Amino acid sequence: MRTRFLLALTPLLALASAPALAAPLQGRAPDVNAYPKQASFPEVLRDCSVGAPEELFDVLRVIDGDTLWVEREGQREKLRLLSVDTEEKFMERELSPSKPSTRYGDLVTGWTQGFFTPRSPEAGPVRVGLRFPGGVEQRDVYGRLLCHVITEEGVDFNLLLVRMGLSPYFNKYGHSRLDHERFAAHQAKAMAEKRGVWNAETNKSGKKRPYARLLPWWEARGAAVHAFRELAAADPAHWIAADEPEALEMSMKAAPGEEVTLLCIVDRFFDEDDGSRTVLLRGGDKRRSVRVRIEPEALEAMAKVDLEGSKEDFRQNYLTVKGTLAVGKRGFDLVGVEPGDWRRAGPEPVFK
Repeated sequence: MRTRFLLALTPLLALASAPALAAPLQGRAPDVNAYPKQASFPEVLRDCSVGAPEELFDVLRVIDGDTLWVEREGQREKLRLLSVDTEEKFMERELSPSKPSTRYGDLVTGWTQGFFTPRSPEAGPVRVGLRFPGGVEQRDVYGRLLCHVITEEGVDFNLLLVRMGLSPYFNKYGHSRLDHERFAAHQAKAMAEKRGVWNAETNKSGKKRPYARLLPWWEARGAAVHAFRELAAADPAHWIAADEPEALEMSMKAAPGEEVTLLCIVDRFFDEDDGSRTVLLRGGDKRRSVRVRIEPEALEAMAKVDLEGSKEDFRQNYLTVKGTLAVGKRGFDLVGVEPGDWRRAGPEPVFK
């Protein structure tokens, strides 16, 4: 197993991957000098080791650097790797100005496909373990299982991506609950060594991702989530993340009719026929999302809260809102909310 894993890591130095599986590149792949030869494999492996997993699953398909499919308990399971966000591979329509498709996104997709490809026909599928914060499985709004992927030898692939400069430390949705300190340290090392996305030559002749603005934005959001998690740990029945429906249900049972504070991001607005406005909060389960009704007489005061502005990029998007949870027709309702019950959850990003 050790030999196969070292063979899988060899492309890290040469930026090579299995030709048959590599994603099509937008022109010639850049020579980014991303992986200095003085960075030895033993050091990298040690930096990213978490212990061998107890249960293994076959890797079926790699979508890109941070999304893949495995077979788990007889079912195909789509995974989204936590705390990483590799650059986007080529697509006809860009997701947003802050997430352009890049040549390096193509390159990392091809390398990841090569990493999880069997080294020989006799080897069988590459097998991995899964790691969850607090041992609790959660999914995103697309139904993808949020996790860390662990190699048979016990190397955390998420940490490896950051250590090798293939991905930034992505704490836009909160600092890692498993390895915040190591992710931050690995990113600092990758930056100092000018690896991957931190090398000035990467994407020099094509589209570039604006990390100088993204990192402060993500850090501000991560700080907001971290501060809220501390409050929730001390009083989970009254401090709840709006995108965790199980926690919302637990709160309604543990503290029925009591005021709670939700950490939230505004998803969208609905103007109602009676002149009121409904605010839909982003949820982990669309069928159990939280809605907040703003009465017509409160709309003018709510304009000062600037909920619309909270949806913009490069601003603090996390808010807190106080009210009482109730079962609604389409999920949860937060009732008894006044304009003064809305607050920014954390600092605004500071750009140098």
